[in-house]
Amino acid sequence: MKYRKYYSLLVVLLLILNIDEISAQNDTQDLDATEKGLSEIAMFTASGDLEQLNAALNNGLDAGLTINEIKESLVQLYAYCGFPRSLNAINTFRTIVENRESNGINDPQGKPIQQNNSSNKYEQGRKVLEEITRKTQPKPAPGFGEFSPRVDVFLKEHLFADIFASDVLSYKQRELITISALAAMTGVEPQLKVHVEIGKNTGVTDAELENIATLVEENFSNEQANTLKTVIGKPLLPTVEEDMLVRISEIEIYPEYLEEYKSILKEEASASVKLEPGVISIFPMFQKENPNLIRILEIYKNQKAYKSHLQTSHFKHYKSSTLEMVKDLKLIDMKAIDSETMDEIFQKL
Repeated sequence: MKYRKYYSLLVVLLLILNIDEISAQNDTQDLDATEKGLSEIAMFTASGDLEQLNAALNNGLDAGLTINEIKESLVQLYAYCGFPRSLNAINTFRTIVENRESNGINDPQGKPIQQNNSSNKYEQGRKVLEEITRKTQPKPAPGFGEFSPRVDVFLKEHLFADIFASDVLSYKQRELITISALAAMTGVEPQLKVHVEIGKNTGVTDAELENIATLVEENFSNEQANTLKTVIGKPLLPTVEEDMLVRISEIEIYPEYLEEYKSILKEEASASVKLEPGVISIFPMFQKENPNLIRILEIYKNQKAYKSHLQTSHFKHYKSSTLEMVKDLKLIDMKAIDSETMDEIFQKL
């Protein structure tokens, strides 16, 4: 009897240790390829960057996302970033699917999207909210729901009933999408905080939240990533990195090439700032008294971003097509005297 008692205690202890180990493993689980795909699609839909979104949608399909999973994510996102950006993303995706089909790529359609036929959508949505928040949901929602009952109805009946009723995406996937979109937007910190809590309830791990912050850092900026890092209690990234490169390029152009050069430079500067997260500024100017003297303020997030910039197709095109137009070139690398003020400047930007 005595040994049986010790045996029972040992079994309980082993079970507790095993549960703790499983919990620790769950906390460190990273985004898989399809979850990363959903995250990047959500970010670029929310930011309205259709060029980056185009790449993310193709990457998502290549990673194994189905057409209907992506459709569902884009439908859901209208509730968080508005119809214009959701519709732009849907049209971008439609074109991608058509192009891939014409090239012989048959992506899986995936699980069919079902219509919600609930007779009481408000109650259905309220119960979904209770499930994912693990909190009682009064009718109407306190605060905004009492002040504006119609928005409370839309939230419950449409978002958390009509949209969430579709099982094409799991609740965890839906929260990853929402968190990623909000993390890429400014001025939505209260909603981001709420959805991080909901995400954890649905199975989103601490490691996955850090993965999302890293994606925001890589695709947007340190400061934007810090919004999510603040919410999840992780160390903040420096707004100005130690190896940030600030350069003034002094260029003299042969007069006969000036207009052609300015056109090529404008195209290069625009593409660099728009397409490269690590390029903070390529800002061309010319002297009023002598228009042939060009000055370019170049700011790169770090040395890695600068080296990456040199390998881009738009920079290589600029360099090769303007070589004979340049009479003189001088590159002046700069160092900040007051880095704290520079940090405040970048926060304003």
